[in-house]
Amino acid sequence: MTVLYIADAGPRRRAALLYVQKAPKTMEEILLIDDDVELCEMLTEYLGRYGLRVSAVHRGDAGLQAARSRSWAMILLDVMLPGLDGFEVLKQIRTFSTGNVLLLTARGEDVDRIVGLEMGADDYLAKPAYARELLARIRAIRRRSESPAAADAAAATLIVEDLVLDPAARSVRQNGGPIELTDVEFALLEVLMRSPGKVIEREPLAEKVLGRRFSPFDRSLDMHVSRLRRKLGGNGDERIKAVRGTGYQLVLRQARAGARP
Repeated sequence: MTVLYIADAGPRRRAALLYVQKAPKTMEEILLIDDDVELCEMLTEYLGRYGLRVSAVHRGDAGLQAARSRSWAMILLDVMLPGLDGFEVLKQIRTFSTGNVLLLTARGEDVDRIVGLEMGADDYLAKPAYARELLARIRAIRRRSESPAAADAAAATLIVEDLVLDPAARSVRQNGGPIELTDVEFALLEVLMRSPGKVIEREPLAEKVLGRRFSPFDRSLDMHVSRLRRKLGGNGDERIKAVRGTGYQLVLRQARAGARP
């Protein structure tokens, strides 16, 4: 399940709509949790033209109930909600789903983005955003949910020391035990495990993991690395090394041992 997290405290929220002639034959189900009824109606019509069937809920508590009720291709979640605020909804969703989270914020405040990323959001998009840009981000998230290697039934399992990553099953194990990762964390670890010991520059890493070009002011990639380190346990900081001004490296055990005083 994929989650799109929308944070917007502004009194007026609008999306610019662009239309196409034909909708795809198959429709993916999206849950939209937002108290702006007019915005929900516009997004429902616009996204529907691109094969996305939107079900809108206007309260946080009702949205959480809907999120639990079934599997969704994506959840669009606003932060300023009656009944239950979006941060609490996101926190609860993370107890039963590792789906992607996109933080869409109109406030322009880094604190909102950082809090959302720390709570498990995988990305953010500044508002006001054109619906076309929103659609492009949704498509990028959906593509990222399926690793290119996973499309190949014979995709090889990646083994780097105590880490075992199965692209086809989209599972990760460490020392035999499972690690629950979001889609973006899985993609990040997969890229690093495909080139163990090598430094992966931020630009190609952002394109492969986030589905967009890297910006020097974008903290998303750093926050995902931080969350992945915590999930890898005690030596996570040593295991995924930040190479200043360049990128990140999955450090092998021998190199880690040699780096210790």
